[in-house]
Amino acid sequence: MSPRPIAWRKELWGSPLRTAFTLALLLLFSWAGLHAFEWAVLQAVFRPDAQACRAVPHGACWGVVAEKWRPILFGRYPYEDQWRPALAVTLLSLTTLLSAWPRSWRWWLLPLWLLSLSAFVLLMRGGVAGLAAVATNRWGGLPLTIGLAVVGLALAFPLALLLALGRRSEWPLIRTLCATYIELVRGVPLISVLFMASFLLPLLWPAGWQPDVLVRVLAGLSLFVAAYLAEIIRGGLQAVPRGQVDAAMALGFGRWPVQRDIVLPQALRLVVPALTNNVVGTLKDTSLVTVVGLFELTGALGLALGGDPTWRPFYLEGYLFIAAVYWVLCFGLSRYSGWLERRLSSGHG
Repeated sequence: MSPRPIAWRKELWGSPLRTAFTLALLLLFSWAGLHAFEWAVLQAVFRPDAQACRAVPHGACWGVVAEKWRPILFGRYPYEDQWRPALAVTLLSLTTLLSAWPRSWRWWLLPLWLLSLSAFVLLMRGGVAGLAAVATNRWGGLPLTIGLAVVGLALAFPLALLLALGRRSEWPLIRTLCATYIELVRGVPLISVLFMASFLLPLLWPAGWQPDVLVRVLAGLSLFVAAYLAEIIRGGLQAVPRGQVDAAMALGFGRWPVQRDIVLPQALRLVVPALTNNVVGTLKDTSLVTVVGLFELTGALGLALGGDPTWRPFYLEGYLFIAAVYWVLCFGLSRYSGWLERRLSSGHG
């Protein structure tokens, strides 16, 4: 028999005190679970009927999701054109999933990303091929959340790699500049970076040359995330034994081939859990763009319910729905991280 069940039994029932504590926790969780199940399922209203929801004060009103799912998922995007953000986020998600498969890490992945991002922007923005133009301030919901997270991370990673290498450079000037940038960015909250990108940056540009607010926010997010990714990558670089570098140099490898072919593959493999943690944090941090007038998933919920007095009392169910969406995305990233870590550790990368 496996020792794991024996260890669990000893932890839970190994002494009178542990047995009493286990029973107390089981009773507490059973009581809480029963009441939650009763509220969420037994007494809940699932059809989009506000009067029925008010008639059951002690049950959940999932009808608000059935009624408002389109404005929650797509924000202020025109109703008749919401197939476009649905298709755009599907294409971007499929490209991301394909990129997560190690066997697809080939030269054609970069052109595929360029094509996918171009299709995403064309579908969302319109103005070509008979598609009605939609301003970026009307983009929102899940497509904006996924787009900001994916594109922000894609732009931040190359910069983070350069910063991590620069901070380990033998040239004092480059090392100081990279360290200064990282420490300055990490010393301010993301919300202040978004405010500067949205409201202060346009003051530095000539009149009529200001970039779109979405572009400014994306740039601020990418620069912010790059500082944190750089420190994660630097930790992986430091974990690679110096002897491997010396041995490769002795065999005639140049400085950059050593970094590209020997150091970086090992360093990135070592920091997969930390990178995943940063990706999850970036995905959730996209909710902060609401403060600068971009309504992603959480902001779209406020728009969907805030102006509708009929469904306004059911914010809790709406937030639980959004929490479930975020949980699915973050849990999927977590499971992928574990799978990738095992695959790379077994030498199948």
